[in-house]
Amino acid sequence: MASEEPTNPETSDKPAPLQVLYCAVCTLPPEYCEFGSSLTRCKEWLQTEHPDLYDKYYSEDALHAKIGTLSLEAQFKLEKDVAKAEKKAKEKAGVAMKKKLESQVIIKKIERNKRKNITSIHGLEAFGVNLKEAAKYFGKRFATGSSVKKNPQGLDEIVIQGDVSDDIMKLIEDGTDILKDVPEDNVEQIEEKKKSSG
Repeated sequence: MASEEPTNPETSDKPAPLQVLYCAVCTLPPEYCEFGSSLTRCKEWLQTEHPDLYDKYYSEDALHAKIGTLSLEAQFKLEKDVAKAEKKAKEKAGVAMKKKLESQVIIKKIERNKRKNITSIHGLEAFGVNLKEAAKYFGKRFATGSSVKKNPQGLDEIVIQGDVSDDIMKLIEDGTDILKDVPEDNVEQIEEKKKSSG
């Protein structure tokens, strides 16, 4: 047997794991931020958080080295495309916020028979509420049947057995659990009575 030196795991030839930095704005590595839709905000973040990397990727010398390989037309087109992508991302975020603010949550108490009611809620998905989880939560909270169904307009709504419309309104006002993101100004309560046949 040949004499072998015992191997120490600390001095073995295994490379150390590579630490990768990700941008807090677009979640890409900083060298790939230019392919995201928010390059300007990425540059601002990189300049404040990691100035050494900012100098490496976006200093005058680095930009001239990158652009030197492009023609003037390609350079102009690249700048135009980046500006267009940023504008589109900004508009998309604005439209999403506007849609959220304009959305209505309708809590409807529907009379089935003389003393039996159901409560239907629709519009919660606009505020990021998972309808299946909300239906399960309401079923446990009120000890009754609760499910997600399509309404006549083809939209998903939560149907709860019993008249719990006031209780749900109180949960929204208190900002309880899954309803914490629903503003009470966007909630409307409606009572729908069964038409009596004469």
